Amino acid sequence: MYSVINRVRPAHRALAFALRFNANTEGSSCVVTDGRRLSPGVSADVDPLRATSRRFCSRTALTQGLLFRQMFELESSTYTYLLADTQTKEAVIIDPVLETIDRDLKFIQQLGLKLKVAVNTHCHADHITSTGLMKKRLVGLKSAISKCSGASADIHLSEGDKITFGKQYLTVRETPGHTDGCVTLVLGDQSMAFTGDALLIRGCGRTDFQQGCAKTLYQSIHQKIFTLPDECLIYPAHDYLGRTVSTVGEERKFNPRLTKSLEEFVGIMNNLNLPKPKKIDISVPANLVCGVQDI
Repeated sequence: MYSVINRVRPAHRALAFALRFNANTEGSSCVVTDGRRLSPGVSADVDPLRATSRRFCSRTALTQGLLFRQMFELESSTYTYLLADTQTKEAVIIDPVLETIDRDLKFIQQLGLKLKVAVNTHCHADHITSTGLMKKRLVGLKSAISKCSGASADIHLSEGDKITFGKQYLTVRETPGHTDGCVTLVLGDQSMAFTGDALLIRGCGRTDFQQGCAKTLYQSIHQKIFTLPDECLIYPAHDYLGRTVSTVGEERKFNPRLTKSLEEFVGIMNNLNLPKPKKIDISVPANLVCGVQDI
């Protein structure tokens, strides 16, 4: 049995590596990378590689005593993350989406978790958060967001704050640039970082709305994310090609925008001319009040 397992695992790793490095794309609310290749007859508005049945995935957590799940919302290509202490069952959810609240709550109930905090990495423009409605359905749940976001929440986060759940915790690193209120949440042992829309897999968040600033984003990523260990896993808020995870070392070496000089980066970001996110006019006002406006 041991020899069979050892023969299978390298094949799985090779497949995952190939998929991760395959193609590049751009999203409506987040800049990913330069250009993308489409098959003949495929519209630029449609991602031919999007996995329509993908809803969530999991992996064995490297951190002892940590339960980790990565879940996916199809319409906005948003990742929601669930982390819990396996002993106390206390949990945190990151960037939950309104359309998938029932799925998320069912998952939490099935795993017997006690959700303490629902945190948003920033005030999203492409979807409405479920934190406000989730608070109405889970007694004692607290919402959290950066104090610089201008949004309502029970907890307003600042640089160095810790979000604890059992023996585990996330440390807040302020990473503005996509918006003023963007934060990256780093697991206590620095094995994982949840970068929101600041750093994406082979890309970054756009900087042409919601107080965006290309220079600020470049500095945030280089000073607050690229200073983490090379092996630290990067989990972004979005991906449009089915890629689920990267590392600090990979992005520092291969990210096509962040490997440029500051001046080159600013020039690229200031000349993208992207259409605004389809839901920005309803998402931002709702997310400023914890996602409960007109619900």
